[in-house]
Amino acid sequence: MLHPNASGEAKQRSAVDNATVRSVFVIGPDKKIKATLTYPMSTGRNFDEVLRLLDSIQLTAKHKVVTPANWKEGGDVVIAPSVSNDDAKQKYPDGWKSPKPYLRIVPQPR
Repeated sequence: MLHPNASGEAKQRSAVDNATVRSVFVIGPDKKIKATLTYPMSTGRNFDEVLRLLDSIQLTAKHKVVTPANWKEGGDVVIAPSVSNDDAKQKYPDGWKSPKPYLRIVPQPR
């Protein structure tokens, strides 16, 4: 992606003049954008974060959970707020940790 202020013919611009913006778009099977990551030209993309993002998107699409900041594969997840306590009890009969009434933490589903 080029900066919106880039002008002139492409042949006459250098990489610095172009001030490219490096973007990653994650598009789901439903053809909808699930996530975007944008980095300045001077910063490399973090592929570990891209893979973590993909793992999270796949997990949360399959199970009604959300992943916390800095979540890694196999780490604890949070039961989605849209899941009632009654439904959560059926899916997680061993219960969950609840440091706050709105926060229900469980091991990552397999």
